[in-house]
Amino acid sequence: MRAVHPTPSGAPLAIGVKLRSTRLAQALTIADVAAATGLSTGFISRVERDETSPSVSTLVTLCQVLSLPLGSLFEAPENEVISLADAPRINMGGSHAVERLLTPRSESRVQVLRSLLEAGATGGEELYTINCDVEIVHVLSGTLRVRLVGGTVDLLTGDTMTLAGREPHSWDNNSDAVTELIWTIVPAAWSGSS
Repeated sequence: MRAVHPTPSGAPLAIGVKLRSTRLAQALTIADVAAATGLSTGFISRVERDETSPSVSTLVTLCQVLSLPLGSLFEAPENEVISLADAPRINMGGSHAVERLLTPRSESRVQVLRSLLEAGATGGEELYTINCDVEIVHVLSGTLRVRLVGGTVDLLTGDTMTLAGREPHSWDNNSDAVTELIWTIVPAAWSGSS
């Protein structure tokens, strides 16, 4: 029996976009990186467009200048798709609401929830807070009344409201129809990763 050796995939290794996005996130120009590395701006531009393959030592130099771990260039992107049918049901404390978590439980940077509120649904009589920096509610269909310490805000289909984190509030669907919402919580108020 002959040994079977792995073969390269043949797919091009796209590292340029990671280098470019890291450079831009640090507000560096190609000229800035060229000055720090001693490489030409044209060469760096071609690397960022994946038109040339730099040597390992050149990659190490670029990564050092950009404070980017070399290994991160070769990591697979962290993408996860959650279909609505598979999104877990959760209970954020309201009544007559069907709420689903649309982001992975392990995602700590943001949480996105989809809520279907039956007529008469409520977040409760008492105002509550969520441990986050920002909470955003977007009305996909229907209406929503948001109750705050200083009064109420009525939202219609297509409206979006941003709340400061930890601001006491609650909500009500005072209409005779179902209201559909998307809640975005930054950072995630909780995660199932622990």
